[in-house]
Amino acid sequence: MRVAVCQLNSREERAVNLAVARELLERAAAGGAELAVLPEYVDFLGRSADAPKPEPVDGEFGAFFARAARELGIWVHAGSFHEIGPDQDRTYNTSLVFAPDGALTAVYRKIHLYDVEIAGRVSYQESRTVAPGEETVVAPVNGVPLGLSICYDLRFPELYRTLAVGGAKILVVPAAFMMHTGRDHWEVLLRARAIENQCYVLAAGQIGDHEPGRTCFGRSMIIDPWGTVLAQAPDAVGVAVADLDLPRLEKIRSELPSLANRRL
Repeated sequence: MRVAVCQLNSREERAVNLAVARELLERAAAGGAELAVLPEYVDFLGRSADAPKPEPVDGEFGAFFARAARELGIWVHAGSFHEIGPDQDRTYNTSLVFAPDGALTAVYRKIHLYDVEIAGRVSYQESRTVAPGEETVVAPVNGVPLGLSICYDLRFPELYRTLAVGGAKILVVPAAFMMHTGRDHWEVLLRARAIENQCYVLAAGQIGDHEPGRTCFGRSMIIDPWGTVLAQAPDAVGVAVADLDLPRLEKIRSELPSLANRRL
């Protein structure tokens, strides 16, 4: 199964961001990818006051990526967007997955919200404007179970163990990981999630500067169940592609049966 992770520098102009996303999906499809993954908040990263109005899953955002999946004939994981939330003050941070016929096949709402204060570096309270999701999601892509997560979820291993026990063989992480933490933690955490759950990991990140005064780490990558990085994007907008060897996953799980041997 050939897959692609798409790396963007989404900013304030939503139409521009979506155009770049479509171009990267076209490059992924031209490279033979059956599944392409986009980053968190693929359509907008900027000041809250300038954010697009939240939409339902079948709004303009969903329609755009449903059409892209259908016209390109590939599975599309549309990163995430601002979905209408439970009240007027909060949205959901939501991922959508589309089949090659354009059908919406999975919806995941980010469970763990980024409430972090690092003196002189990061001050961010996602829970002020975003409501947490409550459901874990494993959905088939070409018959292969895909476990869904978003960015800060990466720091909570219990989520990924739940996805793996629920049948996931591929874990997806669309993200806008901060430079300050990403340079030390991003690859380490991704490889750990791959190793401990014996899954492929597809991590698509935002790259570069965004308003207001935010820099994302990038380094989108594809990792195998042994923890080996199969492909990694350079520090620029672009696409990284790799082939997933699913029989190798089964061999790893049979020879080192840590999932089967778990006691807790």
